[in-house]
Amino acid sequence: MAGTTRGPRFEDRTALVTGAGAGIGRATARRLAGEGAHVVITDVDSEGGEGTVDLIEDGGSSAEFRELDVTDPDGFERVVESVAADRGLDVLVNNAGIGHEAASVEETELSTLERVIDVNCKGVWYGCRAALPVMKARESGAIVNVASLGGMIALPKQAAYTLTKGAVLNFTRTVAAEAGPYGVRANAVCPGFIETALGEGFFEGHDDPERAKERMVAQYPLKRLGKPGEVADAIAYLASDEASYVTGHGLVLDGGYSIS
Repeated sequence: MAGTTRGPRFEDRTALVTGAGAGIGRATARRLAGEGAHVVITDVDSEGGEGTVDLIEDGGSSAEFRELDVTDPDGFERVVESVAADRGLDVLVNNAGIGHEAASVEETELSTLERVIDVNCKGVWYGCRAALPVMKARESGAIVNVASLGGMIALPKQAAYTLTKGAVLNFTRTVAAEAGPYGVRANAVCPGFIETALGEGFFEGHDDPERAKERMVAQYPLKRLGKPGEVADAIAYLASDEASYVTGHGLVLDGGYSIS
């Protein structure tokens, strides 16, 4: 209703964000905390994770850090069970992910493929696997998985990355179908190139990184790359009650790249 005053969207809720020591994860954690959530920051980088907590607490919001390697299913379950026992769990953001050096399919080392699958695919699977029983029992909850535009279109010489992000997108749909009857929603965001360390790593694989970045920016109708905070905005929407009738969706955030 027009003129209605709303309180913070995540007041009295608990959110767990993986890979929250930097980039999109950090921006998302700060956004959720700023809207009232108690945010559990997880990362393999304890310094980065603690830094995110400090930023949130300096802003007057609530957060804590739990060291977590998303490739460890038992570790993921322990963290989720502990958080759920202490505070409950309302939101899970599976953000942790990695890229790899540019290489064709036949040039990609199997060890690289396995590592990217472990983090980008299995890490998301383990997160959902740990959180779903908790959320189903509460008959509420929102999961947001960070996929990629690369899960929807071809990115030459990024085959392992696109393989995993395409899997995350379709896996999200399956989770949504299974969990919907229990009041649990699952969605994904599909960012284009974002100004993060992961995004910069893609350009560093070229002979002239700056020139490669300029060529990429020129292909975007908005003529710029995205910012972590813009992805965080979308994640916060999908995790909120404003998206209460949205599930199984992959929200593209690419500045128009996919239509150009």
